[in-house]
Amino acid sequence: MKAAKGKGAARRDTKEALKPAEDRKIGKRKAAVKAEKSSKRATTKDKKAKKDPNKPKRPPSAFFVFLEEFRKVFKKENPNVKAVSAVGKAGGERWKSLSEAEKAPYEAKAAKKKAEYEKIMNAYNKKQESTADDGDEESDRSKSEVNDQDDEESAEEEEEEEEDDDED
Repeated sequence: MKAAKGKGAARRDTKEALKPAEDRKIGKRKAAVKAEKSSKRATTKDKKAKKDPNKPKRPPSAFFVFLEEFRKVFKKENPNVKAVSAVGKAGGERWKSLSEAEKAPYEAKAAKKKAEYEKIMNAYNKKQESTADDGDEESDRSKSEVNDQDDEESAEEEEEEEEDDDED
């Protein structure tokens, strides 16, 4: 039986030896792999467009309008509960148990806030377009068009100089 144990141990050693160094479990290698992943994450964050702080916030849904009122009631009934998750869970259960008639006023408030948001967003988008148009007037023309125009102007100047030289 001792011989069988010896063969099994020898097989494991040879399998480990045959694996590429990257696949072996070595403490230092694991740290290096983690470093590579974090560098990839940093590059994807750099590519994201930055959010405009002046952009209006989206309006709350009917549930969140309900939750604003429910939160006040829940805090009065349960002053010892400080966890936000507990308020959210209780609010979700209460929202599910409400009938369509009970949800209607919250849905109406949410619709009103959504209409106001759409008006504000239209004004915001128009403002963004107007500022973009002002800054992009020259960039609309390609560089080759700008260079062609410069070449034409310089050619006209050269012709005028040649005509002046011919008169003398």
